[in-house]
Amino acid sequence: MTLNKHHCCSTFIFLLLTLLSQFYSVESELQLNYYAESCPNAEEIIKQQVIKLYNKHGNTAVSWVRNLFHDCMVKSCDASLLLRRVRGMESEQESDRSFGMRNFKYINTIKEAVEKECPMTVSCADIVALSARDGILMLGGPRIEMRTGRKDSKQSYLTEVQNAIPNHNDTIDLVLARFQSIGIDTPGTVALLGAHSVGRVHCVNLVHRLYPTVDPTLDPEHAEYLKRRCPTPDPDPKAVLYSRNDLETPMILDNMFYKNLLKHKGLLMVDQQLTSHPLTSPLVEKMAADNGYFHDQFARAVLLLSENNPLNEDQGEIRKDCRYVNLV
Repeated sequence: MTLNKHHCCSTFIFLLLTLLSQFYSVESELQLNYYAESCPNAEEIIKQQVIKLYNKHGNTAVSWVRNLFHDCMVKSCDASLLLRRVRGMESEQESDRSFGMRNFKYINTIKEAVEKECPMTVSCADIVALSARDGILMLGGPRIEMRTGRKDSKQSYLTEVQNAIPNHNDTIDLVLARFQSIGIDTPGTVALLGAHSVGRVHCVNLVHRLYPTVDPTLDPEHAEYLKRRCPTPDPDPKAVLYSRNDLETPMILDNMFYKNLLKHKGLLMVDQQLTSHPLTSPLVEKMAADNGYFHDQFARAVLLLSENNPLNEDQGEIRKDCRYVNLV
């Protein structure tokens, strides 16, 4: 009987160690300066391209942050977001959750610059991650030490997007649960939503708070401003009608977002709900009062997000063109 107990215990420990080794073998492939030998200038090339594109099209920096979120929340940080519809493969970009996303073509601009230096070496997934890291800096956010070594997905996951990416009118409990599923806690979730500090909201996603009557949780004067930005209850989704979340520092990643929430000036329902939920309202107040705390939590959460379920060599590849899987 004693021997059987010892045998069962040993078997359990062996199985546990096997599972842990498999988990850490994937995690260990991500490391700081992953390309130090294979492409030593990779991160500098990406950084210079991000700066160049920012100086020409400032909104690209915002796109890089959103790319990271939309890529990493769906299955893995694997650049599946960048894949175009081709030969029957659907694209995640076709989802309504991807509405308003743009500047995908400039990711390939960055990729082409890296390819000239080091052909077929740097993954598109790492370019998504590193461009977000450098874009955050361009927007006045924190410096994040990001590990690299991601591989690119060989498929897109359009059908998974709806269940992975929170919607603008989801409940806070659902949003917290979705982030928790990839290891991001409540402070991290509240901080990540602070990326809306540099975002803009298309009228189609906020008119339900203005028409036929104004949402009582919305500041009346701000509602009148929003009605001027969004003058009809059924805006054309193809028209670029929008309002910025933050009118004071619209291109700076700071805690003004939380200050606006406390003034009932949040544009998205999901954002404004942060002030009324018992788990999140104290964090909104803390981040509104302390920009350093917001940046610390944001950096921690972005790092966790960027390392969600990285692919190994067998699961992924290094794409030559970020828009298409490699031809075998």
